[in-house]
Amino acid sequence: MFQLLAAGLASMMITLFLGPKFIKFVKKNEFGQQVREEGPEAHLTTKAGIPTLGGILIIVGMLVPFFILWEFSAKSLIVVVTTLGCGAIGFADDYAKIRMKRSLGLRARGKLVLQLVLAFVVGLLAVRYAGLTESIKIPMSGEVIDLGIFYYFMIFILLAFFSNAVNLTDGLDGLAAGSVSVTALTYMTIAFLTEQNDLGIIAACLGGACVGFLWFNSFPAEIFMGDTGSLALGGAIAAMAFLTQTELLLVIIGAIFVAEAASVIIQVLGFKATGKRVFLMTPIHHHFELMAWSETRIIMRFWIVGAIFASTGFTIFYLSLPGR
Repeated sequence: MFQLLAAGLASMMITLFLGPKFIKFVKKNEFGQQVREEGPEAHLTTKAGIPTLGGILIIVGMLVPFFILWEFSAKSLIVVVTTLGCGAIGFADDYAKIRMKRSLGLRARGKLVLQLVLAFVVGLLAVRYAGLTESIKIPMSGEVIDLGIFYYFMIFILLAFFSNAVNLTDGLDGLAAGSVSVTALTYMTIAFLTEQNDLGIIAACLGGACVGFLWFNSFPAEIFMGDTGSLALGGAIAAMAFLTQTELLLVIIGAIFVAEAASVIIQVLGFKATGKRVFLMTPIHHHFELMAWSETRIIMRFWIVGAIFASTGFTIFYLSLPGR
């Protein structure tokens, strides 16, 4: 456990140390945030132009301590590959937005194709080198379902859903980074209890880097993580889920991200069916903004709810361990 805590602390300190220099660099090169016109009107003045690409800072802070402490396990390397792969997709999206000076980057279809390819690559690595089988575990029951070829589509759904869900969550200062910190802490503990030390180290590094990033990203933000960060973080927690065979529990552990994505889906389907909006605006944190909740109030309450659900998911996992 000491090694895990040291890894998390090192990641946090590296992110804190590099933060001011990185912010100065992105400001100098005018890598500013392009705000969606369909978002809350206030964001057009309060969020526009704030430096982005902070995901690079998180990834560096996460990986430097990890590679120093790495014990050469296939599982942790798969998390790194997934994080970098999703981060690269996000960077291409961010670069397109910065270059075009608009809020739309890569086309959704293009991102999904890239995520599909990445999912099959990491799925093959997991089965061939990490000792996983093409199956999924049902929590509490001990039942294992063989998915066969559909296992790789399950990984794709996890990667695509959670990378995009974290991206949707990243709409308020510190909301996504804080929520991912809670999820990473949960997976650090799961890895520790199942004696998967390398997975625990990478989870600790992820959580530490996100906490360090919060120093600069908390309200009012000095920098945003951008799609580079949100897609990378979503990919990382999805990878931890299928590598610890807690894919179904991630729906509970990462309930905040599920709620953010589900609100968008419900809004679209509800409007098509009835012509009326279910929420004032989606993702759902914008709904509460338009209800005149302050940004810090929304963020803190989402963090609290996220911690409650993460604790619930961890409890179910703990009770599912053999001998409990």
